[in-house]
Amino acid sequence: MSLLASSSTPLAPLAAPATHRPGIALVSISRLRTLCETVAPRYADRARFLSVNQGYGAAVNALEALIDAGSVDVVLAAGSNGAYLRDHLSVPVVTVKVNGFDVLNAITHAIATLPVAGIGLVLHEKVPRELAELSDLLNVRVRCRAYRSIDEVRTAVESLAADGCNVIVGPGMACDVAQRAGLESVLLYSLGAVEEAFDRSVELGLVSRQKEAKRVRLNTIVAHLRDGVAAFDADGQLEAVNPAMLDLLGVDRAHDTAAEVSRAVAPLMSEAGDRDIEPFEQIKQIGERSVIVSCVPIVEHGQPSGTVVTVQDVLVAQRIEQSLRTRHRPRQLVARHRLRDVIGSSAAIERVRSLARRGAAHDVTILLTGESGTGKELVAQGIHNASGRSGNPFVAFNCAALPEGLIESELFGHEEGAFTGARRGGKRGLFEIAHTGTIFLDEIGEMPAALQNRLLRVLQEREVMKLGAVTSTPVDVRVIAATHRDLRALVEQGAFRADLFFRLNLLEIRLPPLRERPADLPELAKVLLRRASSGSRLSTAQIQAVLEFIEPLFRRYDWPGNVRELENVLTRAAIFIGDSPAQPLDTLLPVFPEFGRLRDAKIHTSFAGRDLRHEAAGEGNAAGQRVTRTDVERALRAHEGNRAAASRALGIGRTTLWRIMKG
Repeated sequence: MSLLASSSTPLAPLAAPATHRPGIALVSISRLRTLCETVAPRYADRARFLSVNQGYGAAVNALEALIDAGSVDVVLAAGSNGAYLRDHLSVPVVTVKVNGFDVLNAITHAIATLPVAGIGLVLHEKVPRELAELSDLLNVRVRCRAYRSIDEVRTAVESLAADGCNVIVGPGMACDVAQRAGLESVLLYSLGAVEEAFDRSVELGLVSRQKEAKRVRLNTIVAHLRDGVAAFDADGQLEAVNPAMLDLLGVDRAHDTAAEVSRAVAPLMSEAGDRDIEPFEQIKQIGERSVIVSCVPIVEHGQPSGTVVTVQDVLVAQRIEQSLRTRHRPRQLVARHRLRDVIGSSAAIERVRSLARRGAAHDVTILLTGESGTGKELVAQGIHNASGRSGNPFVAFNCAALPEGLIESELFGHEEGAFTGARRGGKRGLFEIAHTGTIFLDEIGEMPAALQNRLLRVLQEREVMKLGAVTSTPVDVRVIAATHRDLRALVEQGAFRADLFFRLNLLEIRLPPLRERPADLPELAKVLLRRASSGSRLSTAQIQAVLEFIEPLFRRYDWPGNVRELENVLTRAAIFIGDSPAQPLDTLLPVFPEFGRLRDAKIHTSFAGRDLRHEAAGEGNAAGQRVTRTDVERALRAHEGNRAAASRALGIGRTTLWRIMKG
């Protein structure tokens, strides 16, 4: 029974799994097969062996199917059969090599075992000159012939027989021909030569299997890439292409894909070739699709050996860029507030919220007007978060904060070397940073006249040009501007461009000052106080005491600083009143000068929320009003005899209250 599996059936594994061992095809149509059967079991733990009992063209047909199926990594053969297979197969072919020792050993064996009149030596391709001296050394007549094909083997044996040789030493085919001619024969191949061929075959098979595993893994990875990838050799012939490339190029898989891919990218490869070995990238239009095409030369041992071409859909690149901008943008580029943070229920503030929602729903330029401190940036952030741009950057810039030269650099950016001190590598401007999002230009009325024209161009053309640049960069950004100044008056004075004003004033939202919406003050104060006292952790009672303390300001103070001033007063009150609500109010008047600027100083507003008329002369409270005994008695009744509460309500200390009662 043969020790080798026939055709494509592998031997049973002895050590490692079959998938880890290379497949070696043993090709022989002669006596070499017996030697291979003898040697093969010694290598069964390192390789899988398949026996192919065919030669030349028939062997090629059988082996190609096995190679395509991944069953064969190396072919082992001998003589002209091995040479033929090497020229017609894509895998390594190892041939059994005959050395001088093998020749001498075979001739010596023939002399010792057979009646020799003359020995005919048949070798593949050529006969070494040294063999001509064998006759003298061995004292026997030796004739040599070389062959290149199976037909030449027959001719060589016939020639040697005619020359008087009765023993043929040669490969298996020569021995078979000699036997049929009635001659004796000795197989030229030794067991050592076959073992050496097995060693080389196994080693090559392992290397080939490793390379194939890497190639398959690389192809699998490339096949899963969203970008198209194609590799070409130095002659421009396509070596590999992934499905994404075929889709992006619109190549029909039913046709010659290699030709169509080569035709599509040939112009770009030619242009890249003109740039020596530098990578080359540009945007191309393929049908209705814009793609980014990159050509990267492959350089091996300092010489160009091919090109890798990648194609990426521009829309995919834009989505990736937007995702990166969103995930990695600085925290200051995030809008924290929403329209619900605009506190108040007055008709004026309801109108602001209504206009803001409508403006957010339509991607239009918005102009916010109103006094300082009315919450223009808060509304701008709320509009951004209520719009379709909410997941993208919100960039705020105060046009009055920097000198003209720095404003230009900040808004529009600059190229490297654009001016002395320019950042190395250049700098992106705020319009580019705000791409796909919103830019909030506060104090737009303070923008220098020279920059108003550049801003107008950005609004009209939707592109920016950096300082020192020669090309413009497209931007997709919503502009929200804000000002406390009368832009119409500035236009009439020639201090502000009329065309820029009309471009900004597509939707104007006026934010009312606090004095125009006093009904919103208590609710707004509660929200701001909770926010201001978060660090000090005021109790509910302390927060209520603070609100009662500043309640007179709600109705009789103009709040020229608007929300900013209100927040300031509440923070001060949280510090001084929250820590010691029972302290004498007259000691706090220097800290709260707002009480001295009330509109009606003749009416005393109790800090319990009720008006008390003067009935008699008495001592004054922190607001400069006289407190009488009648006031004290009424306050005590209102607070059920609680002197501390009555003192706070009257705005006097408990010592003062006790002195008035005793007087």
